[in-house]
Amino acid sequence: MDFYYMPPSAPCRAVEMTAKAVGVELNKKIVDLTKGEHLKPEYLKINPQHTIPTLVDGDFTLWESRAIMIYLCDKYDSSKKWYPDCPKLRGVINQRLYFDMSTLYRSFADYYYPQIMKKAPADPEKFKQIEQAFEFFNTFLDGKQFAAGDVITIADIALLATMTTYETANFDISKYANVAKWYEACKTAVPGFAENFEACQSYKKYFEK
Repeated sequence: MDFYYMPPSAPCRAVEMTAKAVGVELNKKIVDLTKGEHLKPEYLKINPQHTIPTLVDGDFTLWESRAIMIYLCDKYDSSKKWYPDCPKLRGVINQRLYFDMSTLYRSFADYYYPQIMKKAPADPEKFKQIEQAFEFFNTFLDGKQFAAGDVITIADIALLATMTTYETANFDISKYANVAKWYEACKTAVPGFAENFEACQSYKKYFEK
């Protein structure tokens, strides 16, 4: 199946790790947003919203990383390890996925991207939102080994991709004990972490300036 992506992107890296976890090979096609490749007519035919990542599985096309992750699990993970059938557990997994998208990753984007892309000064209020997001996540992990409980799921994969980006930005994760412990556990428990980490390193130059 074809996978349109940019290697450093956290949502793209989350899908890559999910594919590896469920044993699916991706035919990777880089879409360089900085060159406007996502706005070319041939890409707009695939994804009129012109976002990444985008997955094309035969005659089926899907975008939005968390939706792709769930699709890959539903179709290809016969073990049901990464997205179990239990409605209550799925509810928690979904909540964590939405938390990652709307709060943890969003707060990263709101604080760091204006500085990188527009050379804007750091906004202390936006940084407070990052700290609040980490406090929430730290609380979620009280008494739990993984994001949705005691079993590893795609919630951990999505959050791990985001956390790798925070580490690359030199954010001090160690201030949040539960998060730091979870992060170390995920580094060995999630397939493809090393590739995820390596892909993220191209971002590091932006945070060293």
